[in-house]
Amino acid sequence: MTTVAARPATMAQALTRALRDAMAADPGVHVLGEDVGTLGGVFRITDGLAAEFGDDRCTDTPLAEAGILGAAVGMAMYGLRPVVEMQFDAFAYPAFEQLVSHVAKTRNRTRGAVGLPLTIRIPYGGGIGGVEHHSDSSEAYYMATPGLHVVTPATVADAYGLLRASIASDDPVVFLEPKRLYWSKDAWDPEEPAPVEPIGRAVVRRPGRSATLLTYGPSVAVCLEAAEAARSEGWDLEVVDLRTLVPFDDETVCASVRRTGRAVVVHEGGAFAGPGGEIAARVTERCFHRLEAPVLRVAGFDVPYPPPMLERHHLPGVDRILDAVGRLQWEAES
Repeated sequence: MTTVAARPATMAQALTRALRDAMAADPGVHVLGEDVGTLGGVFRITDGLAAEFGDDRCTDTPLAEAGILGAAVGMAMYGLRPVVEMQFDAFAYPAFEQLVSHVAKTRNRTRGAVGLPLTIRIPYGGGIGGVEHHSDSSEAYYMATPGLHVVTPATVADAYGLLRASIASDDPVVFLEPKRLYWSKDAWDPEEPAPVEPIGRAVVRRPGRSATLLTYGPSVAVCLEAAEAARSEGWDLEVVDLRTLVPFDDETVCASVRRTGRAVVVHEGGAFAGPGGEIAARVTERCFHRLEAPVLRVAGFDVPYPPPMLERHHLPGVDRILDAVGRLQWEAES
């Protein structure tokens, strides 16, 4: 039997296939959002779904995010598995009250009697030169809301597998899609996708011995680039892709940091009260006696996303990451 090699596919294509396969496997899966039907979504992630499954299962909604999410809450309560698309990260804020008051609290409020198998897809982060309200790193808000799972893929295969796992979850999931990676490519066979793994597990993308770079979503590729550049300095950097921010995989993260003795957390969101602060605290609490230097952070600046021409200065890059690694070495030697 001839084996056909996997062809390059984009993250956008993997997400589309995940939605299609989930809808085909379970008639309770419904997609709803602004322009998800006829247009196929602003990033074309839902392209073709309305034609295949009908507009009663891939439904265009009014421009009212609170209403979209509120309707999805009711659908989930009645046994469906809605998948909501928010067009852009900052467009999701009008729905935040629904998210905090109902989506995150319903299972607890009903003592487990009513779960909400609801997935909220949110394109997030920078790297596309988006103007205000079209680029934001909002993951800290969702991480700080008990009752939510928070997931973000960094590879084509994970885009498919993690979205399938999120839709299958009986708890609400905020699924953050890195906009700058929609058109990234990798060898992936949609007919034989990777097994769907449970959410909540990090993965080591690159093994190393000198220090650990802890990162996720849009910053994974940047950290891998930094790790390659670090070889010229004699540094062998390990890169851990968190994949799921909630629940957090302490086991994989701490095993890596204990091996290397040093850690840098890298993300696009601002440093103050950002995800890196929580991650650094968890690592310090669990790995204190194995750390040879303080856990450092490389993040976006504590300002709103800047205009497109200034974005490259705002987002963490290779130079800033390597500077932090150099500081780790100095701290260990001093």
